[in-house]
Amino acid sequence: MRVLRIVGIIVAFVALLAGTVMVFLTFDRNSHSASDTLRPFIITMLPVWAVAIAGAWALLRTSAPPKDA
Repeated sequence: MRVLRIVGIIVAFVALLAGTVMVFLTFDRNSHSASDTLRPFIITMLPVWAVAIAGAWALLRTSAPPKDA
């Protein structure tokens, strides 16, 4: 089951990487300077990557067994 999760996460990150490139190309299409491209790109993609990394971490971490009280 863990191997299936890892494969799914790898596929998701490959799709995220492709999407990141497409977003960059979209911002770069009509820009006249580096700041016209980089600032909106970072503002857009930083939260997306942060959520993706946090989600992958949450899926891959092993839960601790419950402690007997």
